[in-house]
Amino acid sequence: QVQLVESGGGLVQAGGSLRLSCAASARTFSSYTMGWFRQAPGKEREFVAAIRWSGAWTYYADSVKGRFTISRDNAKNTVYLQMNSLKIDDTAVYYCAAQISSGSAYYTRNYDYWGQGTQVTVSS
Repeated sequence: QVQLVESGGGLVQAGGSLRLSCAASARTFSSYTMGWFRQAPGKEREFVAAIRWSGAWTYYADSVKGRFTISRDNAKNTVYLQMNSLKIDDTAVYYCAAQISSGSAYYTRNYDYWGQGTQVTVSS
């Protein structure tokens, strides 16, 4: 069982920045693909960003490319999402997820464990 705990959400003005963190309990964290997803009210959960085990490969949704950066520190069992130039449309609950086996990093169905989510609210 892998436990994921997100932190760093909050209220920020448009144009501002936040950094989300996700701490994992697994000893084999360094072998997992880690992803960030988000879900706005009334919408489906959507892919935001993902990073492979070594950090060499990263993936981003078109809507966040150039603004968000995903990174990981395997020594700390933690993955981060740096969010800059935030927009009102970025308002959502952000979820961290761990993918144990191989597969596309873009789809929720390929992730095995999920955190409880952290709220990000961007105001005008």
